Amino acid sequence: MSHKDDVREFLISRRAHVTPEQAGLPDYGGERRVPGLRREEVAMLAGVSLDYYTRLERGNIRGASESVLNAIARALRLDDVEREYLFDLARPAPSKPAPAARTVRPSVQRVLDNLAVPAVVFNPRQDLVASNLMGRALFSPPFEAEKPNMCRFIFLDPRAKEYFVDWPLARRMNAAMLRLQAGRDPLNSDITALVGELSTLSPQFREDWADHHVHEHRHGQKVYRHPEVGEIDVTFDAFDMPGEPGLMICTYTVQEGSPSADKMALLAGWAATQAFAADEHTSVRADPVRRE
Repeated sequence: MSHKDDVREFLISRRAHVTPEQAGLPDYGGERRVPGLRREEVAMLAGVSLDYYTRLERGNIRGASESVLNAIARALRLDDVEREYLFDLARPAPSKPAPAARTVRPSVQRVLDNLAVPAVVFNPRQDLVASNLMGRALFSPPFEAEKPNMCRFIFLDPRAKEYFVDWPLARRMNAAMLRLQAGRDPLNSDITALVGELSTLSPQFREDWADHHVHEHRHGQKVYRHPEVGEIDVTFDAFDMPGEPGLMICTYTVQEGSPSADKMALLAGWAATQAFAADEHTSVRADPVRRE
């Protein structure tokens, strides 16, 4: 899909989700030919001409002023992440894509290894770049892949339907996270190749990708059905890694005294007995940062 297609489909999908009532417009009844707002209604709410908004929705968005983009974001009731994505679509494409880190510094690995809770490092295409022993134990199914990647696990590994208690939600969030990263770095060949692979192999990914949702994972709740300890309800928090744009450390904690705390203790015991020492998988070891 071209950049213009991305712009057109995103704007059409967002105005389809806003009703005249939500936008404060009078509803005169009768059948509407399109769901949500019409183009002329968005143009009126944003204070631009219908002709200009039509050009934007057709993909000619690069060069649009910040004030216009903010007005359109307000008219379409975009949240902060959707607004950021709109601005990303309007920016000139970078002359050189950002390289994707595939490993972490030794000092970062030492930090991970000294954390008492599961911790995993992700890059923008959701490769599992590094982890501590507990992180590897929590995500033992996806880590079984030669090159662990959460997107591939969710959409291409049949075990994901069992591992994620709410697999449809995990799918939608995952596709939305990948779309946000694709907007931030449209020339990133690694992300483009992953989107192409998933689109070819997974009907579910094609369906979720076509929704044009965007999402940023920072904190929240997840429930996993771990093959060794059963259901475990965790709180995740994501932290940007200083000096490594795009890399993010995610930690997973449980409420003290809860059934999930008991499951986490069982997981720690199981992890200590396993042979999946990190040196068996160089993708999660602490080597000097290498970029490909």
